[in-house]
Amino acid sequence: IPGCDAEFCVFLSGYLTELYSAVDSNPLSIYIMHPFWNSVVKILPTWLAPNLITLTGFMFLVLTFSLLSFYDFDFYASGEGHTHVPSWVWIVAGLFNFLAYTLDGVDGKQARRTNSSTPLGELFDHGLDSWACVFFVATAYSVFGRGETGVSVVTLYYLLWVVLFSFILSHWEKYNTGILFLPWGYDISEVTISIVYIVTAVVGVETWYKPVIGNIHYRNLFTVLIVGCLFVVTLPMSLYNVFKAYRNNTLKHSSVYEALLPFFSTVLLFVLSPLWISLSSPDIIEKQPRIFYLMVGTAFSNVTCKLIVCQMSNTRCKPLSLLLLPMTAVVLLVISGTLQNGEITVLYIWTAIVLLTHIHYGVSVVSKDTHTDCLLVN
Repeated sequence: IPGCDAEFCVFLSGYLTELYSAVDSNPLSIYIMHPFWNSVVKILPTWLAPNLITLTGFMFLVLTFSLLSFYDFDFYASGEGHTHVPSWVWIVAGLFNFLAYTLDGVDGKQARRTNSSTPLGELFDHGLDSWACVFFVATAYSVFGRGETGVSVVTLYYLLWVVLFSFILSHWEKYNTGILFLPWGYDISEVTISIVYIVTAVVGVETWYKPVIGNIHYRNLFTVLIVGCLFVVTLPMSLYNVFKAYRNNTLKHSSVYEALLPFFSTVLLFVLSPLWISLSSPDIIEKQPRIFYLMVGTAFSNVTCKLIVCQMSNTRCKPLSLLLLPMTAVVLLVISGTLQNGEITVLYIWTAIVLLTHIHYGVSVVSKDTHTDCLLVN
């Protein structure tokens, strides 16, 4: 294609031969949300770009995260004896979260309705979804917070990884089967947390202090819901779908090594970040949990976007994301004790680098998407 760089042409040509295929079998989506989204998309003007809908929905999550960062930066606000988050903030959080969920559901419908579907539009959508994970989890954490009545920041860190792993599992499925099986946990968690935000505004965070039954508290249900979605629903269904593709001889990668390549960078990130937490001199996760979550979630999103490109274009996934090389150096400096009192500053600097790198990647996606539209029209 004239005017298209070689690497991008490979991606585009791969996508055009590997058309988007997704399966959504969640009853909540099929019988409630999709009919609702079909009604919503009809009132949207046809000139409204699907990517703008995607970006707007994502920004609702970022705004909610920012708002809670202002009122509850260290996740102490919901604890006893602390100044709680104002009720109006929870109402805004509930509305913004549901709006983000709704726009994420209608962007693809708007693209098909206006015949404006593009390969990088899909990447933009799923790429922002991967980044949204950290904003969603960190915001929901403020409902319970840390301390005696909440969940520890370390526990929340591993719960974040449960959510991140659930997300990448779906795209690992598509990398190996060619079909994106949408996880059930996504719709359930989005609707549930939107309701929880509104309920919190009405009854106050003190309600979540009380046990549900015996010594079982709401924070325990919060943990069980997240972990249960992965091990009871998402993981078994993913393994079953991959096994079914293997049994039907439709599996894209016959080698176990090739099939597991998408997990290599994710596993390295998972290893590096706990090492940083456990060997940190100032106990970085206790002093700067929000920034640490943001850094890990953004790095994960960058890694995941590369996988999404590979599974969309039917190309081989690279075993290592280059973004993780400088992070490895940072963690080695932490282990050696070289950073000492400057570790928190280094965390902020490294988080800024990760954010700017990922934003640059996203801007490149948008510019290439516009370029693709022009090429396809011409």
